[in-house]
Amino acid sequence: MRIIGLDPGTATTGYGIIEANQGEFTAVAFGAITTRADDPMPQRLQTIQRELQRLIDTYQPDTAAVEEVFFGRNVTTAITVGQARGVLLLTLVNAGLPIGEYSPPKIKDAVTGYGKADKNQVQLMVRNLLNLEETPRPDDAADGLAVAITHYHYQRFESLYE
Repeated sequence: MRIIGLDPGTATTGYGIIEANQGEFTAVAFGAITTRADDPMPQRLQTIQRELQRLIDTYQPDTAAVEEVFFGRNVTTAITVGQARGVLLLTLVNAGLPIGEYSPPKIKDAVTGYGKADKNQVQLMVRNLLNLEETPRPDDAADGLAVAITHYHYQRFESLYE
């Protein structure tokens, strides 16, 4: 099963594409979609959409997962991340992909076994689970891979009850 995981952001959207086969993971591709801070928001969202569509066309994932927005103290940031997340979801559904959505604690729990793990713990586990020599950079790419790994675990769990 090929899974694309996405960590939404307006400036940087992390992505990770994995191949999962009976609990064994292989990193297919990872990185970040970036936009220019001086571009108007509609252009930035268009860049995110185009780049995600390019990834879908290139890597042909079977399913997708997106991190849910974590609402902290900065309302403006939450709104812009929500806009980027909306573009991701629309692009994925238009591509006909089934989509899973996961909160940060669920992702941390699925990858590390602890829902309050810090960023370094998540990155270390992503690196170990994917047998990578180095931690994926930027951090958003490691987060995208973590979202994809989480999706595999949740899909596998759900299939046990079907």
